[in-house]
Amino acid sequence: MDHILDIPALILVLAALFGWLNHRFMGLPMTVGLVVIALLTSMGVMAVDGVAPQLGIGDSVRQVLSSIDFRQTLMEGMLSFLLFAGAMHVNLDELLNRKWTVLTLASVGVLLATCINALGFWYFANWLGFAIPVMTALVFGALIAPTDPVAVLAVLKRLKVPAQLEATIKGESLFNDGVAVVLFSVLATIAFNSHDVPFTLQDGIQLFLLEALGGAALGLLAGTIAFYALRSLDDYVLEVIITLALVTGAYSLALQLHLSGPIAMVIAGLIIGNKGIKYAMSDVTKEHLNKFWELLDEILNAALFLLIGFEVMVVEFNQNLVILSLLAIPLVLFSRWVSVGLPISIANLRTPFTRGTVPILTWAGLRGGISVALVLSLPDTEARSVLLTVCYAVVVFSVIVQGITVERVIRKFLPNKLL
Repeated sequence: MDHILDIPALILVLAALFGWLNHRFMGLPMTVGLVVIALLTSMGVMAVDGVAPQLGIGDSVRQVLSSIDFRQTLMEGMLSFLLFAGAMHVNLDELLNRKWTVLTLASVGVLLATCINALGFWYFANWLGFAIPVMTALVFGALIAPTDPVAVLAVLKRLKVPAQLEATIKGESLFNDGVAVVLFSVLATIAFNSHDVPFTLQDGIQLFLLEALGGAALGLLAGTIAFYALRSLDDYVLEVIITLALVTGAYSLALQLHLSGPIAMVIAGLIIGNKGIKYAMSDVTKEHLNKFWELLDEILNAALFLLIGFEVMVVEFNQNLVILSLLAIPLVLFSRWVSVGLPISIANLRTPFTRGTVPILTWAGLRGGISVALVLSLPDTEARSVLLTVCYAVVVFSVIVQGITVERVIRKFLPNKLL
């Protein structure tokens, strides 16, 4: 593609077309529908390519996909806007009421899920003949541990659940993403360290704390500065621009300083979405700001899930990889159940939780583009191709199967509390 707008134009045209087809004929949630139609389209292209390889359709599609750096597009671009938009709509008071539960799920829960995923994946992979070292298995455990806030929040938009449960689901999905990305970067540095200087456990802990706490501090500082800037004027156009500057500026600075951009965006979004909207904006500005970020969130969601569907074109499959992928799906669900159930059971001794919290949190813990982006950031090795295939299978199952049925699960446990 020769022009800078070619790729965005293609993505938006396909998102519009597939979105229309889904709305007109399938009726699935938009994000799920886009993944399904993109997957079917990709399989159709591969089928045509298998029958008539001389047409070169598959190679052309793969060439376009290879020109899109999925990791950079998501982790260094779209994610900042998506996390900020998601955090803006989290009730801070309800989140603070569940702060220890959310922090435990996003820290201890992520570590526990990482270890369970890693142990199971290492055992299954080596049993099937893949020489996966323990550290590489830990990398897989970290990249598949976080629930994707983009996917989770997209589901919650369709439902009305009790405020405390909603705050727990939203808060945990937003924060465990940031923690898991930092944990992944530390483990990947250890596992794929190509330098002669050894990277010790102490170095890893220091890097983790620096990125996580530094990201939180940056988000707090940037969000506070933006709050006072918003409070000093009443011009909704300029105020929307200020929030855009907050997101792009703070996230770029986090990348430059090697701090956690995702955590910074969550903190900044909480400040603007709660204190900013309550104390620094007129009703007109609130309306325009909310509509702007909601629309931007929907557009980026559509583009992201469309790309997820098409990524199947670059994934390798063989019999053992398919078996490993099928084993990984229940493994990831089991690790999610344990990593949610243990902290909730302990916390429930002090503060009662809504009935069905553990199964709802387990099934609502969708994996998405973040896991795919993380695995694509790994060095190009034989292990990477194994991790990519398994990760992609788990993500597709999560988005399609869990994404379609999570509403049914929530209604089963909360039949009288949903609107």
